[in-house]
Amino acid sequence: MADAVVNFLVENLLQLLSENIDLIKGVDDEFKNLLEEVQRLKAFLDDAAKFHSESTLWDQLVKDIQKLVHKSEDAIDKFLVQAKLHRDKNKVGRFFDVGHMAVVRALAAEIKDIHEKVKKLREDNKDSFKPKPILDIPKKGHEVTQGPSLDDDEVVGFDEEAAKVIKRLVEGPAESLNIIPVVGMPGLGKTTLARKIYNDSTLSFEFFSILWVYVGQEYKIKDIYLRILKHFKNSIDEYLNEDEGTLAKVISGFMSKGGRCLIVLDDVWEANVIDHVKKVFPENKKGHRIMMSTRDGYLAAYANPDPHNLKFLTREESFELLEKRVFGKGSCPDELKDVGKRIAGNCGGVPLVVVVIAGALAGRSNTTDWEIVERNVAQHAFNVNKHCGVFVEMSYDRLSQELQTCFLYSGIFPRGFDIPAWKLIRLWIAEGLIKPQQSSTLEEIAELHLNDLVHRNLVILLQKRSDGQIKTCRLHDMLHEFCRTKAANKWLFQEICTTVDNAVPSIQDPDTCRRLCIQPSTLNDFLSTKPSAEHVRSFYCFSSKQKQIDLSPNDIKLIHKAFPLMRVLDVESLKFLFSKDFNNLFHLRYIAISGDFKALPPTFGKFWNLQTLILNTSTSDPTLDVKADIWNMLQLRHLHTSIPAKLPSPTVTTGKPSSLQTLSMVAPESCKKDVLAKACHLKKLSIRGQMAAFLESRGGISNLEELKCLEHLKLLNDVLYMNKTVHLPAAFFRLVRTVKKLTLANTRFAWSEAEKLAQLESLEVLKLKENAFMGDTWKPEVGGFSKLRVLWIERAELETWEASNLNYPILRNLVLVSCDKLDAVPVELADIPNLREMKLENTIKAVKSAKDILELKKSKNITFKLSIFPPEAESNATQ
Repeated sequence: MADAVVNFLVENLLQLLSENIDLIKGVDDEFKNLLEEVQRLKAFLDDAAKFHSESTLWDQLVKDIQKLVHKSEDAIDKFLVQAKLHRDKNKVGRFFDVGHMAVVRALAAEIKDIHEKVKKLREDNKDSFKPKPILDIPKKGHEVTQGPSLDDDEVVGFDEEAAKVIKRLVEGPAESLNIIPVVGMPGLGKTTLARKIYNDSTLSFEFFSILWVYVGQEYKIKDIYLRILKHFKNSIDEYLNEDEGTLAKVISGFMSKGGRCLIVLDDVWEANVIDHVKKVFPENKKGHRIMMSTRDGYLAAYANPDPHNLKFLTREESFELLEKRVFGKGSCPDELKDVGKRIAGNCGGVPLVVVVIAGALAGRSNTTDWEIVERNVAQHAFNVNKHCGVFVEMSYDRLSQELQTCFLYSGIFPRGFDIPAWKLIRLWIAEGLIKPQQSSTLEEIAELHLNDLVHRNLVILLQKRSDGQIKTCRLHDMLHEFCRTKAANKWLFQEICTTVDNAVPSIQDPDTCRRLCIQPSTLNDFLSTKPSAEHVRSFYCFSSKQKQIDLSPNDIKLIHKAFPLMRVLDVESLKFLFSKDFNNLFHLRYIAISGDFKALPPTFGKFWNLQTLILNTSTSDPTLDVKADIWNMLQLRHLHTSIPAKLPSPTVTTGKPSSLQTLSMVAPESCKKDVLAKACHLKKLSIRGQMAAFLESRGGISNLEELKCLEHLKLLNDVLYMNKTVHLPAAFFRLVRTVKKLTLANTRFAWSEAEKLAQLESLEVLKLKENAFMGDTWKPEVGGFSKLRVLWIERAELETWEASNLNYPILRNLVLVSCDKLDAVPVELADIPNLREMKLENTIKAVKSAKDILELKKSKNITFKLSIFPPEAESNATQ
């Protein structure tokens, strides 16, 4: 298989060359020759993707290609800056720009030299570059009967999990076939749980036949059928030459003669297996069952929309397992208990990691040895026992090349870091990891990739947004170590951190290192070496702590000067300053910075490649004055500011519409007709400030009709007390007809005006916060909110709420926060078929009615989740 990272680099280089053809006048021939040579290189890599090689020669060839691609990229980027600056000068300026031609000639020589090296590389490896016939690479022996797993003896914390699955197997539909998938990340103990359930004596009273079948990645349907058949026949020789269809019928015949049957399918990777195994069950209404283990969430949901998600061990369970594996029937010595508990807690609740670490601790009774292991839990789990690495590698190898690179890149965040999904997606795009497709935006493609990684259990889902999309995620420590190790080997990024010998941290290879992730604790030491590496394209300094890191102005400027070709700068943890060298970072695509900013300076208008800009300001000013001409920054897609931004009016330099998709947040006075007409592609808009004038019928709100693609809208009023009553414009539903998610805060409309929201034909999520509506009674009219799935009401003075399934026909989630005057949740909401979750927080008076709804749902056998906070409110309601 061709190296995913190298293929991605070559594709980016091709795109860079083809997209900037108008800027390379003067070196046309050199660029054309290089482009042709890189295209040959790409064709070779595409061909090599059909093969797998373990040879050191291949590894060296990959590294050589990578170095040449990097050199080509650097030469082109340096020239593009020079060419762009030269083109932007007036005629007189271009005439007197005598240095430009010298730069052009120097670049031509450099490009020609790189071209010769690429050509020589190809000629020196002619055998590798020759087209090869597509071979059917033989798979490993298919007689494997069991895949890698934890030991089959007792594993802590599985009793409750096993009981839940057994209950579903035994109860469930009485006559029809039912499938119970057990899903979880690698090493979580899916096979161990399946084996525990398979061996449970209670099932022998419920099922006539119980079969265990290991599937794995390299299965054959015929082999699976033969293993099932072997349970019914001592000798299967007479069936070895039969086809799959015949075998399915034979098995079905044997099954029809007995009682109900349970087949346990271990380590399932494809839906094809499920579809074929279902064929062997006779339609005799005996309530047959399939239990399957898989790490693929999509596959689990295909088998059953309600799979069993295997939980992580608690810290206490992890220590109990560690103690059993290290000391057997003995107990942990008192002097080792504290460090042992810390080690167990650092295993992330994954049984396999606990077992691996226990292996590293076995035979060591010295506190110092245990403390060394504590400091390196992830490395021990990954290095001491290769089972963990093998588990992850199996999933990794099944990813597309693009998805492999995205997964590895996720390791740039610190271990245990809660990763905002929107940030990860924007960074993937800025780094060029997401390839464009005609039918979808880059953001949509990236979001699909992230969902794919979550469903494959390679990324842990932490929080969902109200619309069901991923809000935050995390890499498990074991997977984080895998990403770091693999990425370092492929030069994808380098982590700058404190070494064991406390040496001053430095860049390992300035010629090849492209991305630096630096720990805040090592930043000062690193900068003291006065680093300089024009090859570095990304600089990250993440911190989970809220406190900003103060650096001297000279150190901040050093970051700007050291990496002149930087594309990504994410240093929100630092107190940032602008400088002359910062203004020359023309290749920046992504900027995330924090500081005492009062304005966005005009020099930002020169960042013509900028896609995402995130500014967190600590100024006491109510607004941020945007002085840069953002309307001529045609690549800018997302602008985030921590206080409302005052936007400039568009200039007439370009008639093209802005590419902006996100404006969060802006002052209401900036929502002028010409501004929103220019930002006509906006999908997310957050407006914050004094909203009274904006909300008038002829105010700025009428300009929202310019936004034909708007999906998310926030209207946040900053004024605590208003002298006059404000109203929603009668035509509000017409102005924002495309909005799917609407958030109102402190707008203080009358509840009777909520009917204007009910007319929003696309509205799926409605959040009403901080007295968005005033009054003590809400009686919505029948026929509105036809697509509303999520309703969130927070800090409302509402006392009486009368509603039914006719008002919110497909509502799925209801959240009530600090509605302490609300007497009851309308019990009629229990009749909404889709309503599956309700959360009450500090809404004590309504708890009893919420529990009544829960009971009504239970009586209809409908899964329903009710969360109540504080917990004592729930107990008080039952008294």
